[in-house]
Amino acid sequence: MTIEENRILLPKSELPASWYNVLPELPEPLGPYLGADQKPVEPSALAAIFPKALIEQEMSNQSIHPIPAPVLEALALWRPTPLIRAKRLEKALGVKSRIYFKDESVSPSGSHKSNTAMAQAYYNRQEGITRLTTETGAGQWGTALAIAAKHFGIDVRVFMVKISLTQKPYRKVIMNMMGAEVFPSPSEVTKAGRDALAKDPQALGTLGLAISEAVEEAASRPDTNYVLGSVLNHVILHQTVIGQEVQKQLALAGEKPDYLIACHGGGSNFGGLVAPYVPMIKSGEKITAIAAEPISCPTLTAGKFTYDAGDTAGFTPLMPMYSLGTDFQPPAIHAGGLRYHGASPIVSSLLKSGVIKAQAVTAEQVFKFAKLLANSEYIIAAPESAHALAVTCLKALELESLGQSACLVFTLSGHGLLDLSAYESAA
Repeated sequence: MTIEENRILLPKSELPASWYNVLPELPEPLGPYLGADQKPVEPSALAAIFPKALIEQEMSNQSIHPIPAPVLEALALWRPTPLIRAKRLEKALGVKSRIYFKDESVSPSGSHKSNTAMAQAYYNRQEGITRLTTETGAGQWGTALAIAAKHFGIDVRVFMVKISLTQKPYRKVIMNMMGAEVFPSPSEVTKAGRDALAKDPQALGTLGLAISEAVEEAASRPDTNYVLGSVLNHVILHQTVIGQEVQKQLALAGEKPDYLIACHGGGSNFGGLVAPYVPMIKSGEKITAIAAEPISCPTLTAGKFTYDAGDTAGFTPLMPMYSLGTDFQPPAIHAGGLRYHGASPIVSSLLKSGVIKAQAVTAEQVFKFAKLLANSEYIIAAPESAHALAVTCLKALELESLGQSACLVFTLSGHGLLDLSAYESAA
């Protein structure tokens, strides 16, 4: 372990060997997934689109899950990722608080999404699956899966939300380079897509609809499974390498976090950072975990805790979560990864029980602090990550006004080098 200037680095030997499952630590057990008949869904019902290993992880109450050697080898291509003390940002803000960010943008796909993409591609390949379908918003998940599928020798078809594909066309270029097919959603490829276009030929698309298209296609072919980049329990499980590494890195720096902050769309990035800290928070340690979301898609701060489907067409089981409703049409914000009507059941449970908090920020706040980060740390954050940055900066400024300081940690879940049109629009 080393500290190089402001970068806290871990050697490859410190890469977590297991994933941490937070399900046993939830204050209340998660309610079961329900079918259209309102009856609990049996694990076997998910076998049409998921491999057995991922279904077991989804339902597991086992706290520790060893990471398979081939997945560890893949993760070691870029992990452990740096934890960086943002001293120049602190100076630019004029605060005494210590601000750290976990830099997940160093992965091959440029975001945290590769952590679960490699795992899901591996498990599907192990069970003989040769083709995958998925959705993607801003394209980071689609990019991550395309790379992981290339790594493990699987074909991929990606349904990308149409407005995001228009805003971020070069994500499609990367996915195509890796051999993936990419279609704008809603598309003419599926019935769900055709139905949406019949209602509104100019539809911008939503993540919920893109999920419907991907699930529909996976369910129609025996050689094809569906993979999801967020929301589900096993996805958050795979992302806990983030929080586990942060714990080691902060200890090396002689710090304990007062605030843990990450952006929230479906919950995988936030859950991956916070889940390993849940036992500490429950035991009374003063750690405040805040999920940052856009005020234009306020799932956690304005949504209703209910049973809802994860997709527009209702192909997925009903899950207990905070939701704005499957018919919610988010505006065409540049943070495409945060334009989702629902939330992870795990994150929803933690919020409902008061273990975590949520905060919504405006686009103006997001890009104000994103530009400050660019001018101080010379890092261009993805618009999604910039939501976590904005909440972090606002909290640091609030503490400063009270004459207080703290240790704040946020996740830089992706870079914004393919999001420059968003910065240009916000100029």
